[in-house]
Amino acid sequence: MAHLHPPFRADHVGSFLRPATLSSARNLFKKSVINYQELEKVEDEEITKLIVKEKACGLKAVTDGEFRRDFWHLDFLVGLEGVEKVEAKAWSTKFHGSQPKAETARITGKVAFSKEHPFLKHFRKLKAIAGENLVKFTVPSPSMLYQICVVRTNDYAPIDLYKNNDEQLFADITKAWTDCMLALYDEGCRYLQFDDTSWGEFCSKEKTEQYSSYGHDLKAVAQHYVDVLNAIIAKKPADLTISMHICRGNFRSTWFSSGGYEPVAELLFGHCNVDAFFLEYDSERAGDFKPLRYIKDQTVVLGLITSKFPELENKEAVKARILEAAQYVPLERLCLSTQCGFSSTVEGNILTEDEQWAKLRLVVEIAKEVWQDA
Repeated sequence: MAHLHPPFRADHVGSFLRPATLSSARNLFKKSVINYQELEKVEDEEITKLIVKEKACGLKAVTDGEFRRDFWHLDFLVGLEGVEKVEAKAWSTKFHGSQPKAETARITGKVAFSKEHPFLKHFRKLKAIAGENLVKFTVPSPSMLYQICVVRTNDYAPIDLYKNNDEQLFADITKAWTDCMLALYDEGCRYLQFDDTSWGEFCSKEKTEQYSSYGHDLKAVAQHYVDVLNAIIAKKPADLTISMHICRGNFRSTWFSSGGYEPVAELLFGHCNVDAFFLEYDSERAGDFKPLRYIKDQTVVLGLITSKFPELENKEAVKARILEAAQYVPLERLCLSTQCGFSSTVEGNILTEDEQWAKLRLVVEIAKEVWQDA
């Protein structure tokens, strides 16, 4: 029988390279040459084309490619009440290579999710365009707000409400993401993904030493992150799938963290109640599969195909790695994807659209050869 529920044997993280027409329209909008309605029309047209391509490629869940965003995370975070986008001297964490434009988020009031959040409209429009196709929607993990505004800095200045009161901040973050999850569900969302780089950072000796030097108790922070996620998931409807994608950075084919999952595996894999983990495994920087021994009953989507470079992986080598992972997680609870999206920011990774689709076709082909129910 076919594997009918997400995540799918051949799945994907969500973002796609922005077509030239869309990039041009966005630039014209930022220069006030066209208005928002004109930009939105181009977005709708390009998302419609994207969904056709996703289905033709063999993908069973479609996304909007994050075509309405500049960043995979900031657009969502600054859409929350109590959070503002601010200019910065540098990105909140340093990539090994090209650097994104220096913008970040700052907590300026009580954190909350409003029904006016633009992502609700984004989902509503995506679902209308997708029709009967299952929609996968991506938002940053709740961990990311605290990670960006607090953990990555040594000069965090909390507002009075959160001064010496992280418990209140985590409680408000929990409620904000719970409200978001339920609002999306009411709009028809049945496949929601939390994107997260914090766990990749906690795998990095360099990053953990840096953040600890700022005075942060990272073990306590990591426990808070799992507690927040579990509190949100405890309120999810039974027919909603929640996955978490863990990444070590993805901008213009660069990265900002290295290190295997072992430092976080027991806490994260053993105690976080998401339905599935999308795990980066496309390079030696992600380590081996041994940390998967802590996986409970979650599905693991192996990110063995890189989205950073155009060269196609060897099919047999990928199959061998899937079987290696199956020593720790049963094959029936494994799936395959790229390790990240193709365009976590509007700039995109360094490959062409044709090369992007070749990567995804490879994912689909390998999945069909490995799993009979793909």
